[in-house]
Amino acid sequence: MTQKIIILDFGSQTTQLIGRRVRELDTFCEIMPYNKFPNDDPSVIGVILSGSPYSVHDPEAFKVDLSQFVGKVPVLGICYGAQFISHTLGGKVEKADSREYGRANLETVDTTNPLFKGFEQHSQVWMSHGDTITAIPESFKVIGSTKDVQNAAFASSQQPIWAVQFHPEVFHTLQGKDLLKNFVVDICGSRQEWSAASFVDSTVAELKAQLGNDRVILGLSGGVDSSVAAVLLNRAIGRNLTCIFVDHGMLRKNEFRQVMDDYQVLGLNVIGVDASAKFFADLAGVTDPEQKRKIIGRDFVEVFNAEAKKITDAKWLAQGTIYPDRIESLNITGKVIKSHHNVGGLPKEMHLQLCEPLKWLFKDEVRRVGRQLGMPEHLITRHPFPGPGLAVRILGDITPEKVRILQDADDLYIRGLRDYKVKLSGEEARKVLAAGIPADMKDGEIEVSLYDQIWQAGAILLSTVRSVGVMGDERTYEHPVALRAVTSTDAMTADWAHLPYDFMAKVSNEIINKVRGVNRVCYDISSKPPATIEWE
Repeated sequence: MTQKIIILDFGSQTTQLIGRRVRELDTFCEIMPYNKFPNDDPSVIGVILSGSPYSVHDPEAFKVDLSQFVGKVPVLGICYGAQFISHTLGGKVEKADSREYGRANLETVDTTNPLFKGFEQHSQVWMSHGDTITAIPESFKVIGSTKDVQNAAFASSQQPIWAVQFHPEVFHTLQGKDLLKNFVVDICGSRQEWSAASFVDSTVAELKAQLGNDRVILGLSGGVDSSVAAVLLNRAIGRNLTCIFVDHGMLRKNEFRQVMDDYQVLGLNVIGVDASAKFFADLAGVTDPEQKRKIIGRDFVEVFNAEAKKITDAKWLAQGTIYPDRIESLNITGKVIKSHHNVGGLPKEMHLQLCEPLKWLFKDEVRRVGRQLGMPEHLITRHPFPGPGLAVRILGDITPEKVRILQDADDLYIRGLRDYKVKLSGEEARKVLAAGIPADMKDGEIEVSLYDQIWQAGAILLSTVRSVGVMGDERTYEHPVALRAVTSTDAMTADWAHLPYDFMAKVSNEIINKVRGVNRVCYDISSKPPATIEWE
């Protein structure tokens, strides 16, 4: 029986990071709404309560019946989860004098408690809460304090319950992974059996059971997610899978032919459809980002329905939707961040059932699965690219000429990133090698391209803006292009990439000199949050 940790989601934006950290411990976990705990599931070995945007005192605050799992399996409360445990079991939660946000140090740590095994005194943690626990329940004891937060961590002396007011899942909590390992492995008893290999085996078996002899259509985009989904489905159902790669006219330069060639090498049954005229016509004059996404999602499904009529007994539409896609589209609070092309853009009247074999995976997990499936490395390391393509990288309405401008600029940028090599050593080199990026080490150094160091990069056309420039003796009045490059591990958070100045100068000159319609290049230095990776 597969063991699992249940993470109850109270609406925190870092809930997904908790899940990712648990997966990194080779332990399967499911993130479920706070009110959907799976009672009587013998595979559950522990429960984690997430943070929340609410105070426990808010009338609309999310609440759960702790008796469903307290005393049955170990429980860890994080931030709001810790406050909810205290509030529910007789402690006291009050408004903090000032919001406790940012780095703090655990001034005292009870390293004899199993949650803090191996911890150092003064270990850095990350706080993010407006309320604070001023009294813990009876039978609980404090096991960690900071200068400003006396009850930063506490545990029950009678039941397997632990709670921390800081966030162990975020990077800034330096021993956060150790804490989660202590809970998941030592306290909950995980056998650490979840891996890319086990995911492939179990998912192939599940797909065979789910799909039987039904015919499936898969929407290919050329990206990592849909490609891995296609190979996984192909392993499960073979020729019953028909892949459709739609050219909506807003792909990267020459991408349609390149991707079709790649899929032939993989032995997939692929139909290429040029539907660019339909997409351009339906997007004419549309400037609202949400409307663009929904039109593209609608047209995408219409194209599939048209193709499905040519395929006998097609019953399923498969997509490469991954976990961050679904989380960004709608979190548990019901607040839409943005519609995702694989989620919010699908109309209710779609005639095919939906199959999403990667829907619980983070991007780095998808890449590990791709390697397990033996896919070519250049497909696995390909940067994420939005399903709506360049439509959401053109601010304003969409025209073939604007797409041409952006394709040319983006092509110069991406080729430049691939061609520019950097040497890395020490921790930077180890991170690259740990990510599975092929590189040969020589004299303690490795050489990789800028492209392989970056999570995602692309150009954005500010088509609603024109700037003045001078070329030769003539005054120009053309569009600016913004370049975007970020580093990340899962797309939930991202930092702007610090690209070398000589590279930036070279690519800027090339774009301005070679791309007709552009006379200015800018670089986006916004991180996520507060910005998103894409501009629309």
